[in-house]
Amino acid sequence: MRRLRPPWRTKAVGMNRQPINLGEKLSTFDALWTPTIAAAFNGHDVMVVKAKGEFNWHAHPDTDDLFHVLSGRLTIQLRDGDVTLGPGEMYVVPKGVEHCPRADEETHLLIIEPAGTPNTGDPETAAIKTQI
Repeated sequence: MRRLRPPWRTKAVGMNRQPINLGEKLSTFDALWTPTIAAAFNGHDVMVVKAKGEFNWHAHPDTDDLFHVLSGRLTIQLRDGDVTLGPGEMYVVPKGVEHCPRADEETHLLIIEPAGTPNTGDPETAAIKTQI
């Protein structure tokens, strides 16, 4: 009788066995507030972003918005108060909640959201996402 290997031991076709270095990914671009796709999983984009200054007030009607600070400081302005994040901290803005990210110094972020989600909440004004 042939013994089957457990699914976690099956070699995935085309699987990349190299870790993703977010610092290296961030070093490949200079544009601010431009989500850059570093990886994808389960229909989500894993993006790195360089932020400085204020973004714009917006909401995402169909999805939450996850911000994880890699370096620097980020203030997520909300209509009822601000949330300030430092390195290693993250915050999830619930779907439909209007917010405005602001970075007083250059800040590097990791953002995860469903693929195709416009960063402004509006496809007409959203930045075009590139993959690195």
